[in-house]
Amino acid sequence: MANVGAVPGHSELQGGEPANPGRRRFLTATTAVVGAVGAGFAAVPFIKSWNPSARAKLAGAPVTVDIGGLEEGQRMVVEWRGQPIWIVRRSKAILEALPTVESQLRDPKSENADQQPKYAANEFRSIKPEILVLVGLCTHLGCAPEMKAEIRPEPFDPNWKGGFFCPCHKSRFDMAGRVFQGVPAPTNLVVPPHRYESDTTIVIGVDPEGVA
Repeated sequence: MANVGAVPGHSELQGGEPANPGRRRFLTATTAVVGAVGAGFAAVPFIKSWNPSARAKLAGAPVTVDIGGLEEGQRMVVEWRGQPIWIVRRSKAILEALPTVESQLRDPKSENADQQPKYAANEFRSIKPEILVLVGLCTHLGCAPEMKAEIRPEPFDPNWKGGFFCPCHKSRFDMAGRVFQGVPAPTNLVVPPHRYESDTTIVIGVDPEGVA
């Protein structure tokens, strides 16, 4: 999986066309492969994009994302406030594996309120169980973790159930972005404010209507 590096600013987007093509420009296209062992994860195309204008992003403007083309096992990466935002559609196998690693996690119940909004303080750390939205930066020193979505043994964990691995200092997170014990990262990956405008449209940077 491509590493976007320690410095935010590189963003990738996979899936369908953006919700407002007139306000976005496509810069780079690459292809990555996410394994399918036990989890149904498949080859994932990535397209680098910026949305909306640079000035608007620096001001923290919300970013609207069309996830209609996001298949099970795929990840989209967009940019909001200069940060890479990951949107992942998790498989049933991955969701079923989440409870099996809770005893190994530092904050399995998302009790640190600074790491996610209240509406994402649940076992999936999301509004919809299958859709995960995270800031793609390690909470140790801001490196970009790699997505290791396969349910299979890894050199860093023979009982790996899928998740994210930071190559900089070996921090590990499960597929809900929850940090493992005994790694440098002190907290779970951050869940940004977001809401659904429809079943296929997410707005990054704003809470659901009626939620403070």
